[in-house]
Amino acid sequence: MAIQGRLRLAALALALTALGGVALAAEPGKAVMDNPRTDNAQIDKPLGVVELFTSQGCSSCPPADELFAELAGKDDIIALAYHVNYWDYLGWQDTLSTKENTERQYDYMRAFGSRSVYTPQAVINGRSHVNGASRKDVDGALARMDRTGEGMRVGIKVSRTSDRVMIDAGDAGNGPTDAHVVIVYFDPPQMVKIGQGENSGRSLTYWNAVSDIQTAGMWHGKAQRYELPMTEISKKGKGGCAVLLQSVGKDGMPGPILGAAFIRKP
Repeated sequence: MAIQGRLRLAALALALTALGGVALAAEPGKAVMDNPRTDNAQIDKPLGVVELFTSQGCSSCPPADELFAELAGKDDIIALAYHVNYWDYLGWQDTLSTKENTERQYDYMRAFGSRSVYTPQAVINGRSHVNGASRKDVDGALARMDRTGEGMRVGIKVSRTSDRVMIDAGDAGNGPTDAHVVIVYFDPPQMVKIGQGENSGRSLTYWNAVSDIQTAGMWHGKAQRYELPMTEISKKGKGGCAVLLQSVGKDGMPGPILGAAFIRKP
């Protein structure tokens, strides 16, 4: 669904605010990570990161949401769904949308030099975007970037103790030297019955819907460890969270994602 024609009508409903880094509060707690491959650490370098921008009020989105559910079930893909709010004026307020999710899509729009946003949009590795409902385009972008060295270049391993999670970001060698350590919290799968709007009467299941985004620190090209309290992950990430090592342009816009990993709860 293109927004070019309808964006003016929705503009008054948007309340976009600048997303700043938020410090993670430290307090004792308990959580458990689920790892499909090892008991002690997550996948070092997944195939890639797929960020889907979607909306419950978008008639073009259900096919993308179905494809995304498949991607979310793969061990080697970090799949995150950002529900946006600019289609709410069509009659249904997306129950999973946040203004921060919408802002992240607008930031990508500026980073890519685009003139508008749309749904369903899949951003691949923070480098390019494709139609989120096109399996061919999504799979093709992941495979191409993996071949050309635009995939996950920096290994990230996640381990835990009883009260904290350790994130170990690797060394870039001769590669990039600066990136943000971004923590993206998401909800567990949930079914939503849509009562109005373009998808009225449909019951749809949504996976890995992003609920919060925070910056936990900076990475400067060398191996470094970051620690997060278990209680923060348990409190904010009902379904878990993802760690993104993402470069940021001088203008503050998001850039290529260099490494990624999941921190899951059972």
